[in-house]
Amino acid sequence: MFDPARVRAITLDLDDTLWPVWPTIERAEAMLQQWLHAHAPATAALLHDPAMRRAIRAEVERQHSQHRHDLSFLRREAIRAALRRAGDDPALAEPAFEVFFAERQGVTLFEDVRPALEALAARYPVVALSNGNADVQRVGIGQWFHARLGAREAGVAKPDARIFRAAAALVGVAPEHVLHVGDDVHHDVLGALRAGMQAAWVDRAGREWHAALATPPHGPTPAVAEPAAPHERPHLQVPHLAALCEALGLASVRSVVPVNSPWKGST
Repeated sequence: MFDPARVRAITLDLDDTLWPVWPTIERAEAMLQQWLHAHAPATAALLHDPAMRRAIRAEVERQHSQHRHDLSFLRREAIRAALRRAGDDPALAEPAFEVFFAERQGVTLFEDVRPALEALAARYPVVALSNGNADVQRVGIGQWFHARLGAREAGVAKPDARIFRAAAALVGVAPEHVLHVGDDVHHDVLGALRAGMQAAWVDRAGREWHAALATPPHGPTPAVAEPAAPHERPHLQVPHLAALCEALGLASVRSVVPVNSPWKGST
């Protein structure tokens, strides 16, 4: 059962919670490909093949398994490996990655995000907690976050309980008084529950819990991926952040989404 009275801080996922991530990644990869075409055409030709891109990325992940939580490192080293394989200068990996990384910050926020962040930040310290490499300052929403903790900085990725507990420590709040909010049932919901937090599942697609559990998690296979126990369910399931704010008693942001948009409330 969701208990809003226990909540003293919010940890908030970024990709696919505040914006759809894959359109952003596709644009960033297209921009990277354009840059490589101008500066390393042999590498651009090599990476034109999606199967080759996947094979190079898989090889890099195998060679650098200790950095599996660091998506920036993996992206940069995959570019470097492609440059080497194509016979181009591997030093071009640094500027090439910066092209990708800059475009990766060009996200399109869901329409409920800005008013919800403003309302949440007015009541709680909010910590961005992400396995990805989006920068809330460069995205333009940093003013609503007390802190940001990524997998790269934490040394582990969600659903590892250590990253959730480190995020709670950033605001000096015990995990049981933190509400984690995210879209991924494996990384966000199960990870938060197992770290002792309340968990709010942002389910913009209107899925059922057990069906969502059958969907593989985003990104590389997590280090901790034990199946969900029958009692492990989100404390709250919402279709958007306006419904989250309503559940927390911040109903003034409700007007940014259709008034008849359904949500399932606490469990």
